[in-house]
This record gives sequence, structure tokens and C-alpha cells, in this order.
Amino acid sequence: MATQVNEKSEYNDFPNEKPTSLNGVENTIDLHDEEDEFIDEPKQFTVRAVLVGSVLGLVVAASNMYTGLKAGWTFGAALWGSIFGFLLLKLLTRFTGGIFGPKENTVCQTAATAAGGLSAGFVTAIPAMYRMGLMGDRHPRDDVVALLLWSTCSAFFGMFFAVPLRTHFVINQNLVFPTPRAAAETIKSLHRAGSTAAKDAKESGIVMGASFLISMVWGTLAHFVPGLLGDLHILYYMGKSAANGALMNADKIWGWYFSWDFAFFGAGLMTPGSTVFSFVAGSITAFGIAGPMMTDAGYLWGKTGFDRAKDAPNAPITTVASAQSWFIWPGIAMMVFSAFSELGINWRSIYFSLQVVGREGRNLIRKLSKKEALAVDAAAPVSKDTTPEQELIPTSWWVSGLLVSTLFTILVMYFNFQVPVYASIGVVLLSFLLAFVGLQSTGETDINPTGAIGKVTQLVFARIPNPDIQIVQKTNLMCANIAAAACSQAVDMVSDLKTAQLTKASPRAMLGAQIVGSVFAIAIAIPLFLLYAGAYPCILMELPDGVKCQFPTPSVIAWANTCKLLTGGGTIPKESMIATIVLGLLAVLNVLIRVKFVPDAWKPYWPNLNAFGLGFVNVGVATPCCMLVGWVAGQLWLKFGKASHGRLMYSVSAGLISGIGIAGVIKAALTVGGVDGGSVLVGCGIGGELC
Repeated sequence: MATQVNEKSEYNDFPNEKPTSLNGVENTIDLHDEEDEFIDEPKQFTVRAVLVGSVLGLVVAASNMYTGLKAGWTFGAALWGSIFGFLLLKLLTRFTGGIFGPKENTVCQTAATAAGGLSAGFVTAIPAMYRMGLMGDRHPRDDVVALLLWSTCSAFFGMFFAVPLRTHFVINQNLVFPTPRAAAETIKSLHRAGSTAAKDAKESGIVMGASFLISMVWGTLAHFVPGLLGDLHILYYMGKSAANGALMNADKIWGWYFSWDFAFFGAGLMTPGSTVFSFVAGSITAFGIAGPMMTDAGYLWGKTGFDRAKDAPNAPITTVASAQSWFIWPGIAMMVFSAFSELGINWRSIYFSLQVVGREGRNLIRKLSKKEALAVDAAAPVSKDTTPEQELIPTSWWVSGLLVSTLFTILVMYFNFQVPVYASIGVVLLSFLLAFVGLQSTGETDINPTGAIGKVTQLVFARIPNPDIQIVQKTNLMCANIAAAACSQAVDMVSDLKTAQLTKASPRAMLGAQIVGSVFAIAIAIPLFLLYAGAYPCILMELPDGVKCQFPTPSVIAWANTCKLLTGGGTIPKESMIATIVLGLLAVLNVLIRVKFVPDAWKPYWPNLNAFGLGFVNVGVATPCCMLVGWVAGQLWLKFGKASHGRLMYSVSAGLISGIGIAGVIKAALTVGGVDGGSVLVGCGIGGELC
């Protein structure tokens, strides 16, 4: 007989905190002795699992190309691969036979995560280089080999150096990792013995499929009716009716409009309230209050841009920057200092983890020299890891993979992108440190700050000693690209290892699934990028004044203009630098107060300056508003339908996120095929200026 208990888990990086579920309430489920509850699985890594997972991941890859180019965001495929992987593998088992359980299901979702995650460079640095003319007059279709080699670097470098980080983030800190934890609980619930298991799985699949179709169909129709099914410019029309220019400017200039962006509705459903509200507060502060006030005062020239001569040629000479270029640095400071403060508080676990890595590296060398292995330090703490030794990833595997992928990356950067060898070596070392930032942020907020990590790297590699400005700029972008891609892949790998920890699956099997899924990711990433580049040329070029880009590329613009600022003699405004220092110190103080003095019951509601800083960095203010709407909808659902919320919320979220991505691919194909959008301009302002 199962006993009803309140499931509790460690939240964020607070070892003694026993909280609520991800949305702030306790979640009641059946817990059993898993040795009795789930069938024994002699094989976890199977061909059917990695193939099904990889194919499912390709759907998410399409979604990430869309959301990345539109708003600079990407999403993982964990929940998508968990639920649809279960349904497809359950069906396949009828024909292939064998045992199918939660561990093989975890392998499937890991392959999906890897196949869907290779997008960071193709929505940031790569298009930025074409936009800046650093790739000559060529089109991406002329650089397929170079892009293929770069994709291979991106897929494997971060994956291998993430393996030893499992000890710190998954075992010692035991961070919550919201989506990987949700994937694990979903997998276990789908495989839990009982008469309702099949019904729940079928219901989850139906709900996910329905939300996927709604999101995909709505997003596709928005291609033809952008003013009603895309963005609703409510403030603009209110201001027009009342002859209020401030309201019209809030919509038209500062972007405060409502967007039917189902991807971010889905993200809001599963993001903790403290994160959502901190994110919204950061956006309101930078682009709703301070930015407009500073612009009205003549200090800033407007919302976006990094070059006054180009972006605001008619701006008064007294203006020093845009809101985007002024707030980006304080935002990055809050994100980076928050993450490093978390690491500083847990310095002991990092110290012993690095000791283990160093000892195992020396043992590998001693083994090759046929010498006896070094003894384990008696002072080291006893490991909390209960994974059987035969299921752990051997040190020789990840060390060998890391050495090969590092050398390969350095060679590709030198011969294909003219990045000096010393710069590549430097960014390899920096990537390892910045991956800690990405993992800390993802573990506690479910947000991987690859954009901020890229900006930090751009700042470090701002002025290499080379007289050729194109080499300097290409090095700046590609070094940042390496760091961002490494962080993205490291987060995916450690997230999958977190899911494996919760389902008691083999880390060794997870590495195999990541490798197979990454091969699929490499195969799909370039065709998707070529499709979008063909459909929306503005991705690759700077358009003349007055010509509107059909597809917004905020991250591309930010990366390109940050590169120009840092390599062309530009400066950061003095006041922005002061704000950067003050808010960076405040981020450190915030972490110390929260960890040392805030009662455990209050910690889930404490302001998150990591997310607040993200609001400074992300200029798409409609995005946090969409997340807020999604969070509010989730809370209403939780209040009036707690049981169905617990079963189906993640399914709805995954379907919404994936569906809008496929809609993006469809719209790109329609554009390439000559089927123009915006055929219905209702709600698009005067002459369609808002669409």
C-alpha cells in the first residue's frame, strides 16, 4: 500500500531548504520504494531510444531557431522528449519487444535535449559576422564546410568538460534544475505501476499534442494576420484615441505591447514566481521607467542601438547612449556576480571537486605510464553519490574527449575563422569558468544566460594585438561564440545528468545519448539556418533606414554592436559603469543576505537579482510580460484545478513551446516560397508601421 506524503526537494542552492513545488505550492504524489515500483532494466542505452529522442529533438531545434532569432531565447527538449518519447517507445515496444522503463525513457529525453540544443551560435555570433561583413560577400550556403566544422566544435567541447561538474552541481549542491527535475518526475509518473498509468500517459500525450497544434496553427496564421494574431498594440490605439503621444511611444518605441507568443506563455507556466516577477521588474525598471525618463531628459537617444551616428543620427550631441547600451552592463554584472557569489559560498565543494579532477587526471597519466594510482585523500569528504561505479562515466572517456575536442576547436578557429591560437586557448580556459555561471543560473532559475556569458567574453577579448580590425572583430565574436556554445552544451549535459540522478539512470548512458543526439543536431542546424537566412535576409545584413526587418534579431544586433563598441574605440558611459559596480556589489550582498539571514520559508520569494539583471539585458519587453501572463494563468489553473495542473502543466508548456517553433519554420518556408505575410493589416497601425 502506497503512503501519501508531501514530496519535498532541495530548492535552488539552499541545502537545508525543503520547499514547495516549482510554482510555490506543495505537490502531493505517490512515492514508493523505486526498487519495487519500477521493473528492472538490463539495457538503458538502446538504438530505439536514441533514434526516437533525436527525431523529437529536431522539432525543438526548429523551435529554438525561431525563438532564438526572435527574442534571443532557446528552450530545452527535456519534457517534450520525456512524454512523447514515452508514447512512441511504448508503441515501438509492441513490435521490437524487450523491457521499456524509466531509465531508457531518460536516455530518450537526453538524446532529444542534445538534438534540440545546438542553436546558440546560429542566433548570435554567426549571423552577426555576416552582418558586419566579416565573412566577405559570401552567403552562408557558400560556407557550409566551415559552419559544419563549427557546429561539431559546439556540439562536443562543452559536453565533455561538463562531465566532472556533475559532482558539484548535481551531487553536492543538489540544485533544483526545474525543467530536468520536472522531466524526471514526469518520466517516473508515466512508468509508475498502477491502473491509472496508461490513462495518465495518454492524457499527457493528447494535451501536449493539442497545445502543440494550437500553438503551431496560431503562429502560422499570424504570418497572414500579424496585427491580431501576432502582437496587439493596445497602448498605441489607446494613445491614438486620446491623442496621447506618451502612450503611443510606450508601444511603438519602447515595445510595451501584448504578444501572442505561446513559447513564453509556456515558459511562464513552469517558472517560479520570484524569477518571473524579478525578470518583469528588471524590464520595467530599464525600459519602462528609467530608460524613458533618461531619454526625455536628453541623456539617452532612445531604446536600442550602440552607435549614435548610425542608430540615431538626429539625436542631440548631449546624448551619450541608448537604453540598451546603457543598461546592458549593469544587467550582466548582476547576473555574473550573483552566480559567482553562489559559487563562493560553496567554495569547499568546488575545491574538493577540483582536487578530484586533478587527481584523476594525474592517475590517467600514471596509468598510461603503468604506474600505481594515487591514493584518495583521507581528508576529502565522503561522496554523496550513490551511483554504481560501473555506471559512472570513466575519467579516461571525458578527458580524452575533452583533449580531442579542444584541439579540434583550436584548429577550426584558426584555419576557418582566423582566430589566433592563443586567443582560442584563452577562451577555452575562460569557458570552463563561465560554465559555472551558466550552470548556477540554470540550476536555480531555469534560465541559461548564454547571452550574458557571450558579452563577458566579448569584453575580455575586446582588443587583441592585431592591426587588422576584421581579425580583431572576428576573434571577439568567435571567442564569445565558443564560450556561449560551451556553456549551452555544458548546461544541457549537466541537466541531463540531473534527470538521470532522479530516475537512477546511468550517467554513462546519458553521455552516449548526448553524443548521438548531437550528431543529429549538427545535421539539422545548418539547413535550418540556411532556411531562415533565405527567408529573412535582414538576419545577415544591416538594412537602410526606414526599411523594416521582417524577422527581429535582437541578439544578433546586440552581439554585432557590442563587438563594434568594444573593438572600435567606443566607451561605456561613466554613469553606466558606476551603476555596474554598485549593482554588482548589491548582487553579492543579496546572495549573502539570502543564504545567511533569510529564513528558509522566505527564500523562494526573495528577489532574484540574476533574473532582474536579465531584464536589463533583454530588450524584448514583451517577453517577460508573456511569461507573467503564463505564470498568472498557471496560478489560476493551480487554484481551480490542482489535480490536473500537477499532471498536465508541463505537457501544456512543452507543447506550446514546440508548436510555435514549427510555426516559425513554416512561415520561413512560406516566405522563401514567395507567399508574403501581412496580407491582413488590421491592427498594424498607420500604413502597417507596427507590423
